[in-house]
Amino acid sequence: MNHPMRPAHRNIALLLLSLTLAACGGGDGNTDGDVDGDETVAENGESEQPETIIPVEVMTVGRGDIFAAYTGSASLEAFDEASVVAKVGGEVRQILVEEGDFVQRGDVLARLDGDRLRLELEQSRANVARLEQEYERSVELNQKGLVAASAFETTKYELDGLKAQFELAKLEYAYTTIRAPISGVVSTRDIKVGNTIERNAPTFTITALDPLVAYLYVPEREFGRIDAGQPVRMRIDALPGKLFEGTVARISPTVDPETGTFKATVEISDSESRLKPGMFGRLAVIYDQQRNTLLLPRDALIETTSGSSVFVVRDGVAERVDVETGYAWEGEVAVLEGLADEDQVVVVGQAALKTGSKVRVIGEETSTLATAAESVETVAGT
Repeated sequence: MNHPMRPAHRNIALLLLSLTLAACGGGDGNTDGDVDGDETVAENGESEQPETIIPVEVMTVGRGDIFAAYTGSASLEAFDEASVVAKVGGEVRQILVEEGDFVQRGDVLARLDGDRLRLELEQSRANVARLEQEYERSVELNQKGLVAASAFETTKYELDGLKAQFELAKLEYAYTTIRAPISGVVSTRDIKVGNTIERNAPTFTITALDPLVAYLYVPEREFGRIDAGQPVRMRIDALPGKLFEGTVARISPTVDPETGTFKATVEISDSESRLKPGMFGRLAVIYDQQRNTLLLPRDALIETTSGSSVFVVRDGVAERVDVETGYAWEGEVAVLEGLADEDQVVVVGQAALKTGSKVRVIGEETSTLATAAESVETVAGT
């Protein structure tokens, strides 16, 4: 059986519901029966406008590390790159790698027809063997005094010459096997099976992808700040959201008088091989840092000719505070003076504020209304 709500509980519930509606802006707090809720009537009969409450977004000041850096842009380049050429001519018989394959130094890339060179090698080996036998006999005869010393020396020189020819033939034959001169990735393949190529014809290009390098041309006013060994952070346009680490490998000791810049060589490592030569990136060379300092978003700052300031919310009231800032890094600014830990700084809505303005922090009223609604439900269910 349903029981009617007791009068005392009904009055309390109605009062809380009125307060909730008033907080949401949908209720009418006028108890005198006035239709217009936008103004109130003072005791002297004159109407008064309600005080404006400005909605704002705030952020609590925290601590962290911030960096000072020189920023610039550059394209990535391969640190090592080798153009592999044929050291002998011949027909391409076999290709063992393709573009994109990783190879180690000394790996076989391709093989040429080596029949002619193999036969020349065998002929040279036979000539050496024949003359070695003659030389051994001449040694015995020379020891017995049966051969002139000049003839003995001539045989020795001829043998040395044939041995040199044999080593040359062996080397030429070895060149029919094309090998990688460096470790890296096969970036181009310039030959096909069945091609007849000449000596010094290009065959492959091997590119070393780790590390990659970027060349920054830095204004000479930064010469005293940038040094070898400093850390570098790089973001690539083609890989948004990714951050890559590197170091300044070396600094040019001279300044270009025409451009007023000096060259800084940056090495970037990428163990996952996501970076490629030719990619365009933005680099930040970190030359100093401030540790455990107060940080706030750069958007919270109000910049004027007299300095920087922010609005701080205290007890629902905005107060403009002058601040001294330090380094700025990726949307954050270090605050050296003017703020304390846990201060609530306005980040959205400060353009409409002045010192003493009453504010409503967006996000807080939701929890307040939810609490009031829970109270109404509790009383109604009693």
